Amino acid sequence: MFSARTRWDRTPNRLAALAARARASGRPLLDLTETNPTRVGLVASPRVLEWLARPAGLRYQPDARGLPSARKAVAADHARRGLEVDPDHVVLTASTSEAYAFLFKLLCDPGDAVAVPRPSYPLFEYLAGLEGVEAVPYPLRYDGEWHFGRGDLEAALTPRTRAVVVVSPNNPTGSYLKRDEADALLAACGERGLAVIADEVFADFALRSDPRRVASLAGRTEALTFALGGLSKSCGLPQLKLAWIAASGPGALLDDALERLEIVADTYLSVATPVQEAAPDILAALPELQAPIRERIHANLSALRERAAAVPVVTLLEPEGGWSAVLRVPSHHGEDEWCARALEEDGVLVQPGYFFDFPGEGFLVLSLLASPDAFADGVTRLLARLGAGDVL
Repeated sequence: MFSARTRWDRTPNRLAALAARARASGRPLLDLTETNPTRVGLVASPRVLEWLARPAGLRYQPDARGLPSARKAVAADHARRGLEVDPDHVVLTASTSEAYAFLFKLLCDPGDAVAVPRPSYPLFEYLAGLEGVEAVPYPLRYDGEWHFGRGDLEAALTPRTRAVVVVSPNNPTGSYLKRDEADALLAACGERGLAVIADEVFADFALRSDPRRVASLAGRTEALTFALGGLSKSCGLPQLKLAWIAASGPGALLDDALERLEIVADTYLSVATPVQEAAPDILAALPELQAPIRERIHANLSALRERAAAVPVVTLLEPEGGWSAVLRVPSHHGEDEWCARALEEDGVLVQPGYFFDFPGEGFLVLSLLASPDAFADGVTRLLARLGAGDVL
């Protein structure tokens, strides 16, 4: 009766089952996996509600690409970062997940493939699979920094590859695409007639400066390029459900893509009017909205850095940006066992690296969004266990 696309293994993994059992018992947990800012005290100003309550939000005047005022606001936000984006080349969506779905529909037939980075966020396999598309990984390699390599990418391409996904900064490694990497990526895709999908939702949250990195791929024309962003991460407003695609590329190809993408978007018309009407004010307030998040992630990273330095068997893989941090830990017990014991015996919830397809054993992933007290307590407990060396 059901589609093969929904034939997932729905058995809860060990860590999810243990966390559910702990919560059901009422036992308090220090959750170092939380990435929802509204659940960790990072609640936006009530002014956002005022902007959403404007009378214009009661009128329905659909535009497939999104209201012009909202698209102009998105273009202005790119200009803030020194990027030139034509508002007519912006398409609004309800989320970046929906943006991926629209682009996979635009670019792929069932059975086609998209290349995705590994390690990275595990949602790609689901998003691609729901469109009948295969997600084929290409590796990011670590040598003190995470790197994208053209040779590794080309080895992952197949005759059915239609697009390459790049995430900058990547989630959870926190690595930005560098200028030479961006040039190599766009050259490879331009030569092969492949599209580039650049997920830049964490782009504003740099944790250190680096002149080598690219601010965005928006506006690049070497290949058909789609740069993704949204209020969920850039403003810490996941509940408002507004994201965007900024398209660029060779002229005629870009025009054709936008016409087709407009029909895809017009089929759904999923973006609510009130948030589109509020978008100019929300994006104008972006520095104010981002400030508490910046303060939180910098403070928590500093605390993690200080504590991890005191535990010789643990290495912090310094993130360049984003909301996550990765610890390299002893692999003799396995990530699953470290996480399970930290949860059961220390009341600390962290994620194993295999959730994100890290190469081999020995990686733990922590969110930097938790409240400072909870984060410091959780990290202290976790590092004490890791430093002790025996979880059994």
